[in-house]
Amino acid sequence: MIRNISRFQKNHYDLLVVGGGINGAAITYMAARIGAKVALLEKDDFAAGTSSKSSKLLHGGIRYLENFEFHLVSESLKERSIQYQNAPHLVKPLSFIIPLYKKDPRPWRVMKLGVWLYDFLSGNYSLGHYRSLSREELLSLAPHIRKEGLVGAVSYFDAQMDDARLCLENVLMADAHGAHVANHVEVLDFLKENGQCVGVRAKDVLTGFTFDVMAQTVVVTVGPWSDLLLHKDYAKSTPRLRPTKGAHILYKGQMSEHAFLAQSSSDRRVFFVIPFKGHTLIGTTDTDYEGDPDKVRVQQEDIDYLLKEASRLFPQINFQKENIITTFAGLRPLVHEHGHPSQVSRRHSIEKTFSGFWYVLGGKYTTYRAIAKQCVAKALPRLRRSLPVDRDYPLFGSGALSGDVREIALRFGVHPQTVSYLMGLYGSRYTDVLKLINDDDSLRGRLCTCSPAIRAQVVYAQDVEMARSVDDVFLRRLQLQYNDCPSRQCRQTIEEMLK
Repeated sequence: MIRNISRFQKNHYDLLVVGGGINGAAITYMAARIGAKVALLEKDDFAAGTSSKSSKLLHGGIRYLENFEFHLVSESLKERSIQYQNAPHLVKPLSFIIPLYKKDPRPWRVMKLGVWLYDFLSGNYSLGHYRSLSREELLSLAPHIRKEGLVGAVSYFDAQMDDARLCLENVLMADAHGAHVANHVEVLDFLKENGQCVGVRAKDVLTGFTFDVMAQTVVVTVGPWSDLLLHKDYAKSTPRLRPTKGAHILYKGQMSEHAFLAQSSSDRRVFFVIPFKGHTLIGTTDTDYEGDPDKVRVQQEDIDYLLKEASRLFPQINFQKENIITTFAGLRPLVHEHGHPSQVSRRHSIEKTFSGFWYVLGGKYTTYRAIAKQCVAKALPRLRRSLPVDRDYPLFGSGALSGDVREIALRFGVHPQTVSYLMGLYGSRYTDVLKLINDDDSLRGRLCTCSPAIRAQVVYAQDVEMARSVDDVFLRRLQLQYNDCPSRQCRQTIEEMLK
């Protein structure tokens, strides 16, 4: 991808997308694919907001069943299957276990009915079938789990994803289809003629250069920042969102190959304990947030809550704050409605303002492709008939992986572990990274002892994936913050390479 700011001034676009999270990335890709002239602007980096701070799950939303949101669950299960089919390098089936206790807020009979219904709604999109586990079977799988009051368990399947890379692959596909995209470009204001949308005024954050981008249609996909931009559009606009914070901690070591969904002891919230990159992801909180979306952070009370619930579920494990590798928090941009945060619907809304700007509000990561298709159909009705069928959604790393790992490792002079790692990160594009070694022998070297990541990936992130800062590479292209690396040599190496 080429970050060419001057071309935004020279073109008049059919569609301008503001916001490079998963929804904006997919809308840009979908529109470019059907022949529209499209631009995408992101004020930070692609997926820098909520789209890289999720629970790393593509899921149907088993807990939405108690709100009777059967259509949302069915749609999510279908979309989960489409993503697994098109990006198997980034989307993996994951077995979940729900331990059942006598005094749970939700009776065990209700939970058994829930997983059965979830499996039934999966239909042809199932990643694996549910089953009931006896108390003894569960203890054999999870010997450290709390035994007091334990009745048994139920298990089902969902999918684990690489959220930042999935978003990036949508941006890369948009670029491949001719879209003009740029990160680190902030929209300062909306441009109007006779009260109607004609474009935006933007600033290149890296240089301070201000310029106008003209477009027939503008779609705003900025998630929790939506109310701020609505206010720019119309000063008297009323808030449309109810942001809730989802905090997570990554704990050193993997407790199980299975994920666990458990009910909180203090309220009706549920939380996850998930195997992730050799460690354990614990989350999420679900609390209302009223501050600046740019300043959302994991607070000490979030850490205390998650460690308390994890300790209650696994009392034999001595959870220590010193074993937390990293923490992160994102905001769910839920459409405003009353009730407990965990009960607010994850449905999305696509709305057009009086001045002609389109806003995508709410939604969940799993349904991003369906949201994008619906948005493009509304914003570009003349191209509606050109939209692809649902399962036709290739991503940048889609395609069969070919080649013997050991033979490829020998050819490029890297460890087989590095080849496998690159396959899992880049899919069928992994050889594009390795080929950089042919021009510079030093690029085969590892960034650090903490992971199989190599120096060629930093060059690839800059030249192909539009990474412009250390955080762009470290946090989102390579996601090395999830490694247990006290020395942080990996980050230092990236800093040196980007100087």
